[in-house]
Amino acid sequence: MIAISSGKGGVGKSTISANIAVALANMGLKIGLVDTDIYGPNIPGILGSHDRPIANPETGQINPVEAHGIKFISMGLLLEEGTPIIWRGPMLAKMVHQFIANVKWGELDILIADLPPGTGDVQLTLTQSAPLTSALILTTPSAIALEDVRRGVEMFRQAEVPIFGLVENMSSFQCDACDHNEYLFGHGQSESTAKELGIPFLCGIPIDIKLRECADEGQPAVNNKTITAGSRAIINLAKDVTAHLEKN
Repeated sequence: MIAISSGKGGVGKSTISANIAVALANMGLKIGLVDTDIYGPNIPGILGSHDRPIANPETGQINPVEAHGIKFISMGLLLEEGTPIIWRGPMLAKMVHQFIANVKWGELDILIADLPPGTGDVQLTLTQSAPLTSALILTTPSAIALEDVRRGVEMFRQAEVPIFGLVENMSSFQCDACDHNEYLFGHGQSESTAKELGIPFLCGIPIDIKLRECADEGQPAVNNKTITAGSRAIINLAKDVTAHLEKN
């Protein structure tokens, strides 16, 4: 079980989580994806599936929804579109526990948990109640985002969850007209932060319009016929995930 986390919102974590999950499934693995961002459940839209999960009346277990070769569950599947979640911490913790323990996942090779940003109740519940193999932390190159990375790393260390490494999203932008590479949010800070924190820097994922377009269309970019720089980086990251798990 792998947690994909970010200290700050808006870094593209759900898009990357969904695409990593689908890329792993494309490698022949049995993959589950649990969307623990209860307040902002975006996974159904990114995967293009809003089927309502069905509960078994005898066991009470929920059957996850299947899309693009993976099984997934999200609060977004249980609500009418646009309905806000107005819950306090204990309710969040209870729902996360239900998603992990009361969903009929069946046989899986990897269960990926897409975490909400920050270091709040959901993260605490997950680290205390689920057998996390490791955590992958996502950031952008900006100094503000990297400040929150430090808090996230410390949280996982206090919870004794191994950290797989740091991934930098929106690392650069390449102009289609001249192929010039521009580092819009800075360059080199993520690598130096990872080194300072003693965790591996795994890769940079460039700004890629196809990642955004495919997410808006509910079609993961890693399944697109045209493999772009962004989707290629995610596919290579999925390969790194399997290599990491085989070693550990």
